[in-house]
Parts: sequence; C-alpha cells; structure tokens
Amino acid sequence: MMRKQQTFSRGLSDKVRKSKAAPEIQKNPFEVKINRKKFDVLGRKSKHDVGLPGVSRSRAIQKRKDTLLKEFRLKDKNNTFIDRRFGEYDSKLTPEEKILQRFTLERQRTQDRKDMYNLNEEEELTHYGQSLAEMEKMTDVIDSDSDSEEKGLLSAELTATHFGGGGGLLRKKSAGDDEEEEHKPRSRQELIEELIIKSKQEKRERQTQKEEAQELTEKLDQEWKSIQNLLAHKTPKAERTDETDKPKLDQYDMMVRELGFEMKAQPSEKLKSAEELAREERQRLQTLEADRLKRMMGDAEEDAVQTNTHISADDMNDGFILDGDDRKTLAYKDGKWNIEGEEEEKEDEDGDEEGGEEEEEEDDEDDAEGEEDDEEGEDDDEDDADEDHCDLQSDEGSEDEDGQGAEEEQVCAEEPPAVSEEQKKAAQEAAKAELPYTFPAPESYSDLKQLLQGHGSEQQRLILDRTLKCNHPSLSAGNKAKLQKLFGFLLEYVGDLATQNPPDLRTVSALIPQICGLCQMFPEAACKAVQTLLSDSGHSMEETLEVKGRAPMPDLDMLVLLKITALLFPSSDFRHPVTTPAFLFLSQALTRCAVVSLEDVCKGLVLCCLALEYVSLSQRIFPELLNFLLGLLHLTVSDKHNMGYTVVSPFRRQGKSCDLLVLKDPNVSHSWNRKPISLQTAHRLPAQSPVERDHYRLSLIDSCLDLVKRCTWLYKDLPSYAHIFQPIRALLLKHLPVEGYPAPIQDLHREILDAIPEKPSQHAPLVFKKKKPIPLKLFTPKIVQILDYGKKRGNTKEEKERERLKHKYKREFKGALREIRKDTRFLAREKLSDVMSRDAERKRKALKRKNRK
Repeated sequence: MMRKQQTFSRGLSDKVRKSKAAPEIQKNPFEVKINRKKFDVLGRKSKHDVGLPGVSRSRAIQKRKDTLLKEFRLKDKNNTFIDRRFGEYDSKLTPEEKILQRFTLERQRTQDRKDMYNLNEEEELTHYGQSLAEMEKMTDVIDSDSDSEEKGLLSAELTATHFGGGGGLLRKKSAGDDEEEEHKPRSRQELIEELIIKSKQEKRERQTQKEEAQELTEKLDQEWKSIQNLLAHKTPKAERTDETDKPKLDQYDMMVRELGFEMKAQPSEKLKSAEELAREERQRLQTLEADRLKRMMGDAEEDAVQTNTHISADDMNDGFILDGDDRKTLAYKDGKWNIEGEEEEKEDEDGDEEGGEEEEEEDDEDDAEGEEDDEEGEDDDEDDADEDHCDLQSDEGSEDEDGQGAEEEQVCAEEPPAVSEEQKKAAQEAAKAELPYTFPAPESYSDLKQLLQGHGSEQQRLILDRTLKCNHPSLSAGNKAKLQKLFGFLLEYVGDLATQNPPDLRTVSALIPQICGLCQMFPEAACKAVQTLLSDSGHSMEETLEVKGRAPMPDLDMLVLLKITALLFPSSDFRHPVTTPAFLFLSQALTRCAVVSLEDVCKGLVLCCLALEYVSLSQRIFPELLNFLLGLLHLTVSDKHNMGYTVVSPFRRQGKSCDLLVLKDPNVSHSWNRKPISLQTAHRLPAQSPVERDHYRLSLIDSCLDLVKRCTWLYKDLPSYAHIFQPIRALLLKHLPVEGYPAPIQDLHREILDAIPEKPSQHAPLVFKKKKPIPLKLFTPKIVQILDYGKKRGNTKEEKERERLKHKYKREFKGALREIRKDTRFLAREKLSDVMSRDAERKRKALKRKNRK
C-alpha cells in the first residue's frame, strides 16, 4: 500500500515538474485570434485581446497568482516584511529614476522648519532674489557727496578705510613706491591726509565735467533757436493779435449742454410687501383711533400745547430744513452761461449797492453781505427759539468738567388760549359721533349684525373695510380663521338685507367689494360657504316638491346669491365646483317652480337674466331658458286654441294662471313709458290700480322680448339656430297681440322676427357612422421604439425596462458566479500542490534517514 502511494506521489510530482518545464507556445500568425472593435472611443480602455487561443487563460491564471495567491499566502500572518521604499513596487520606473526620486525626497526631508536657520549648508542664500554673497561686495553703494549723474562708487581705499577698520590702509601699497615704502614707512595720519586729497580731487574733476556739460548744453540751445525759424515759420500765441471769431454753437449743442445741468432722477422708495402695507395701515388706524379717544375724553388740548418741541442748549440743529430752496440753476443762453439773470437777482437782494461797480467787486460784496445776513438770521432764529421754545426743568443735574453742581433750566412756555366748556363738549360729541377706526373681527353672526346695524350703507362698507385692515391674516395667526368665518356671515347678512321689507339693495351693492376681497384672500373657504348655501337651497326645494308637488319661485336672497356667485367665480368653465351647482339650481328653478303671480313672473325674468349671464361666454345652449321665455310669451296670448307650438313645465296650455300678462285695458299702451323694473317688485308688488298693473305687465313683456333678442344674438352662429327659435317665431308671428302694444315693443318684435329665419336649415343632424372609416395610406413610416433586442416581454415601457434590468442582473450574477468558481478551483489546485509538495518532501527525508540507518 505504501508503495502505491509512493508511486502515485512520484507520478504527480513528475507531472508538476513537466508542467513547469513546458516550453513556451510558439506564435503562429495564422492562429492569432483578434477581437476587433467597431469604434475607437477616446479615453476608454480597450478590453479586446490579441493572441493565441490559450493566451487569455494563461493571463487570467497569472493575474490570480499576482493577486489572489499573494493574499492567500499572507492570510493569518502578521510578521510580514514590507519594503516601503519609494518606487519599490512600481515596475514602470527605472532604477535611475527610483534613485533620483529617493534623493529628492531625502533632500526635502532635511529642509524642515528646524533646519530653517542652519547656515552651514552648501546652498546659496538669497534675499529678494539676489545672492547675499554678491550683496556683501557693496558694489552699488551711492556716494552722498557726489552730485554727478554717475552712481558714485566708493573707491577701494575709501571702503577699506571706513569698513575695514583702518588696517587696510597700512597694508595698501602703490606699485611704483614699493621700494621707498620698504625703507620709509608712512604713518596712519599721512595715509588719511592722502586719502582726503584724492577724494577732493575726484570731486573737483566731477564738478568740472558737469560745468562743461552745462555750457555745451546752453550753447546748443542758442544755436537751435537761431535755426528754428528756418525750419517752420509759425507765430507764437503771445504775438497773435488777430483772433478769429469762434463759431456760434448750434441749437443741438446748446440743448445737449443744457441737459447736462438738468436735475437727475431721484431714487424712488422700494416696493413694500403686502405684510408691510397691512402693518402700516393698521398702525395708521390705531393712531387715528387713539386720537379720537383723546378727543372724546377732552385730552386733545394738552397735546396741542406741546406742539413746540424742546430744543436743548447743546442741540447742533442737525434737522434744520430751509423753508424755500433759493439755489439758482445753471442755464445756457446762446452757448454761454446766463449770468445776467443771477446779477439781476443779486441786485434785487442787495439794494444798497451801487450799480456802476465791476462784477467781481459785486460778487465779493454780495458774498460778504450774504454772510452777514446769514449771521443776523441765525441770531434772530436763536432769539426766536429762546422765546418760543422752553427748556424743561430736569431733576437730574449735569456736572461740568470743573466739578460744579447742576443748574436748573428756566421754563418760558407761553400759555395757550383758554378753551371754553361749550367748545370742549362740542368736540367730544363730534368725536363720539365719528366711526371708530379699529374694529375686532366678529366671532358670530349676531356680533356682525350688532356691529353693522344702525349705520348707513357707506358706513357699513367703511366698517368692513377697517375690520379687514385691522385683522389682516399677516398680522396675527388667528386672523385667517376669523376672516374665513366673516365671509359666511356676510353672505348670510346680505340674504337678510334682501329679504327685508323693503329690501335694502343699496347696502347689498356697497358690501359686494368686501365680499370679493375676502373671496380672493380665501378662495377655498368661499367655495365651501357658497356650496353650502346652494346645497341647502336645493334640498329645501326638493323637500317642498315632495310635500306639495310644486315649489315657489326663489326669494330675492337666493337671486342675490346667484348674482354674487357669477361675480366671484368663473361661469365659462366646463365643470366648476361652485358655478356648476348654481347652473343646476337655475335649471331646476326654471323648470319646477310654478308661476302664479306677477311677482313670480318678475323673479322668473331675473332668473333668465342670470342664466343668460352664465352662458354668455361659453355660448352653451340652455333649453330651460328658451322654454321659460316661450312660456312667458304664452301668458300674453288670450286665445289658447290652434297653437303651432308646445309649452312645457312649469307652464300650462290653459289654466288659472295662464292669462297673467294679458292686458285688461288695450288703451293703456298710449300712456306707457319704458322704464327698468325694480327688484323690489320681485319681493312684493305694492297695491296698484288696474292701469298701473297693465303698465307693469307691459314692462314685463318688454323685458321678456329684450331677453329673446339677446338670446338670438348669442346663438346666431350655431348650426341649429333657426330650429331652436322656430316655436318662438311662430308665437310672435301668429298669436302675440302686438297691435295693441306700444311702438317700442312693436319695434322690438319686428327686430326679433327679422333675426330669426323663416325656414330652418336643411342640414342633416350629426350622427356617428356605422362603420369606422378606413384611414388613408401614408408614406410616413411607422416608428416603433425598441428598448432592448432579443425577446420582447411586456407591453409598456416600464415593463420592458424592468425586464431589461432583470436580464442584465442575471448576466452579471452569472459572470460573478463564474469568476468565483474559477477562483475557488485555482485556490484548490494551489492547496493540493502545497500538500503534495510537503508530502513528497517528508517522504524524501524519511527515505533518506532510512537509507542512513
């Protein structure tokens, strides 16, 4: 058994050795595999391999040996030696570059802050880019005694004398007197005297050279002047006597110069936000209210006494403002300054001056006198201030620099004239009669009613306006909820005003702007409030219809609410949360509310006006409106037989209330005058005589015909225009007793008949085709977006994108698993080779020991 294991291990070891000693694969150009790429993308690393079929596998194994195998060898080992020298593991650097980089880093490491002042280095020291070694030679020293243009350089002897300690003079010897100096040495005093003589001689020579240069310069200037006239003959400015007159400036130039002296535009104040404006408005109202309360209490006179402000003795009078601006503006006249106007003004101000003096003297005297006048004016102002203003007595004294005590100031205020008791009471009564300037927001409807009752329409509008300003939403957190409630209270209050007897419609009109303002501030709350009122009215109408079988016409408060709804919200929308319920309520009222009196006829006309206003922009067909107008015209017909039209609910062909608009006296048409119908008659018709009631019927007929005319104008562009108005045309043409009506009504009747064609159009009604039409063949190709190739799964774009991501995820996941398996197999082979090599080495040693024995 042992022999089999030995032979097996030897065979494996032989295979390993043979694999290590295998020769390199020879590259055959016909076997080289090239993975070509379609495009060269700049900056992207190429992943296409070029080589033999087995080369990529060998590269992968070599890469794993360099990375994975090293990590495996160093696993669970702490005593590793890592060479941290620069560039040791960088195969791109050559040995020479590594040495150079290491030397550079070593030099940088020695140049730390601790070696900043070490002067023993071999490096050259500099100062502002100049070498200190060159600066020590003192080659640029300037001789202070030299006035020449040369930069006086100190001689070597002088430098040695002053900066060398004098020793250099003793060692300095001339070349010609070497032998004499050896026998006759000179003392220090003699050397200094010789140095002084040489320096004076050099200075004298420089002065002589400077004087010679100056003489040469003057001589050259004189010679140049002599030949200058020969070069160009031009008279100097001083010798010119005849000067040409300057041309006058054009009107354009004068205007440009005048524009330069005009006043520039002043900067305007910045635009304030809504919060700032509301805050300022509330502050203003609070100030006015405080003033009114003081006048009510009789405290206004005390404030009037203290109108003059206190001016202290130390006041610098910084806030002094002149009453008038006496500054004069500059002006041009014929291209020159207009100084004559200024001189005339000065002569008017200073009448004591003589008129024959020169302008300069006048200006000087004017300035002097102006200063004197200013000083006198200041003295007068100070005197007036001392007389008019008062210094209040202060309890606290102010100490001087010398330590003196406090001094009390004198009170010199003039007493105001006494106010009588009658005037005081009259002012208090007037203040009480005024409206307060600040109002709290009402918490309930009773509070609002108590706040507004007893005041006129304009006063109620003013109270609401001040309430909104004092309780603006930006001023406090709880004001928003209060004003939202106020909108509902106002709608309820307007309804109460409309149901009074007589209705107060003037106050309703005055309160409309405040209601609109609240609706703009809180549209959602306004929408909910109006929706609530409309739904309540609709439910009450349904309950009445269920109980009695018929419902009365809406009261005036509901008519006013419908009008306010048309003003606040858009009526041309296809669907709207407020106007659509109002539209449905109108249609219900026009079809289900019975007409049993002239008041109902008036209310119905008001509803028709509102319905026409609702559809005026959208031009939507309103069949209930046309049917109701046809029913009202049917009430004017006395003979109800052989009709060419049909009336619908709420009207009947014959009955008790079918003759409401029939005239009792045909002769009353001569005394009728056209005038608008008052809405108060819709609430309750006052007791009138038969003639007045016939006049009222004629007014209703006139209004009804006018509405029919407006409907014809509105729907004249519709294809079915003539078909819609055929019943009305038949009634007007054959059954309406227009002969007994006044001329204005007859003219209106004629205009309506002219506007409606006799025969309806023969256009076929629009219907859908039975078969879907076949579309024409187009040459434009049908473009289908393909998000991913291969299998097409999913219908929508999101599903296709999800499938594409799933496919990509699976592909990446499979690739990762493949790489992990390859790494695992590689590590297993390495572990097996290690085990086999250890077993072979152990057996070899055991066999060796056995052979020794």
